[in-house]
Parts: sequence; C-alpha cells; structure tokens
Amino acid sequence: MVSPNFLDNALAELLDEQTPLTLDDLARSCCMAPDWVVERLQAGLLQGEQAGGRWLFASTTVLRARRLARLEATFDADPELAALTADLIEEVTALRQRLHQLESRLGLPPFTP
Repeated sequence: MVSPNFLDNALAELLDEQTPLTLDDLARSCCMAPDWVVERLQAGLLQGEQAGGRWLFASTTVLRARRLARLEATFDADPELAALTADLIEEVTALRQRLHQLESRLGLPPFTP
C-alpha cells in the first residue's frame, strides 16, 4: 500500500511552483467546495494572496488543503483542530528531513524510532 506521505510528496514534486492556483483550482485539488477554502482562508488556516479581486495560491498550499480536508473528514475534526494537527505533521516532517541530512553528513546510520 502507498503511504499518504508518499502521495503528498509525489504531488508536491509534480506541481509547478511558478504557476499560482486559483480558488477553484485549489478547491478542486482537495475535492472540496470553494466556500470550504474561503472559510479556511478567513480563519487563517490556509494562506493565499488576493490579486485583481481573485485569490491565488502557491502550489504547496494544495498539500496543506488536502491534509486539512482529510483530517476533517476522517476524524470529524473541527477546522482549527485539523490545522493544529497539520502544523504538527508538517513540523515532524521538516525535523525528520533535517535529521536525515545531518545523519548523511556525519555518516551515521538512519535513526529508527
């Protein structure tokens, strides 16, 4: 079985960092309605920019939006709790990447919890 982290990482590699996504693009990418995205924007749980009266998003926002949608649906979590959980997942991922880089530089075997 393919892990969700693998799928998220694969998606991140495929997305073009230079091409911003519209509100509809982001909503479609996480299988949610545009209103769902707007609610999370207003609550500060997703980040975007307004330009010319429309919302634009970095492609990396897709990963966070998909994670929020998945957490809310799977655990019936309220949006703030899903965002806190997503923050923790993102932090653990970043720390694991840094640990892996340090292990590689120092020639240490990989840490296994």
